Amino acid sequence: MKSFAFRIVNVFAESPLAGNPLCVFEDGSDLDDATMQALALQFNLSETTFVLPSAVATARVRIFTPTFEMPFAGHPTLGTAHVVRALNEALDQERTPKRVSAEGSTVTLEMKAGVIPVTAAQNVWTLSANAPKHRAPDASNAELAAMLGLAPSDLLAPPLWVDTGSEQLVIPAASFDAVRRAAPKAELLAQHASNGPRTLAYVFAREGDRVLARFFFGKHGAVVEDPGTGSACANLGGWLIATAATLPQHLAVDQGEAVGRPCRLGLEVTAGRQIKVSGRVIEIGRGTIAL
Repeated sequence: MKSFAFRIVNVFAESPLAGNPLCVFEDGSDLDDATMQALALQFNLSETTFVLPSAVATARVRIFTPTFEMPFAGHPTLGTAHVVRALNEALDQERTPKRVSAEGSTVTLEMKAGVIPVTAAQNVWTLSANAPKHRAPDASNAELAAMLGLAPSDLLAPPLWVDTGSEQLVIPAASFDAVRRAAPKAELLAQHASNGPRTLAYVFAREGDRVLARFFFGKHGAVVEDPGTGSACANLGGWLIATAATLPQHLAVDQGEAVGRPCRLGLEVTAGRQIKVSGRVIEIGRGTIAL
């Protein structure tokens, strides 16, 4: 029997029991794919990550939901970077090559979506997303409104599928009130917001430099709401680029209100069309699993 250490962190959190929770296993080298997947189901958080050695980055990271592996996700990237920094700062630097910057504020994470650079100002972490790709949805605005339990007048154009590492359907709403009233129907979400086996819809509205957002996905035939979604925030940046928004942009994105886990995400789209997503990470616990 062997013990595997893990840490629990909250990402996009402004207080210890807010944000989106994440479990990070400190060393997944002796875990096979099936065990990683089973551990993600055991913890049953939106994602669980496993830190591994990398030849091209500070660490390699694998991201699992309770049911499948993801190539990229925002809050696991930021939360895992926070843990990797802590682990590397604890290494005996005389015996182990230094793998973080002198300030301990920059790491690179090798993921299936590519190498993601992540920087920190104390405990606020910022990732740089991949260049976005986009495509138009097959569904009309009226069909997407019905999918969300809203009227067509509650939505704006154009909804787009956007991919900065994880493709999602980004839907602009006409008001914060419309975002709050969204109540997706599972069967219509599966019909209109399907990306292969996954159903994902990110609904947002903007007032000045503030954004209110909600992220819905299908799970076991039901609709689940994620409290804080960094990949979707990055895809919002991709939506801004695809719709020729004036750049640069600096937005404060609030998510998680409806599920009682307030999250604050920062989104920057530079004049050079680089997308950056930021959020505070707070560690709240550590433990071991014996297998």
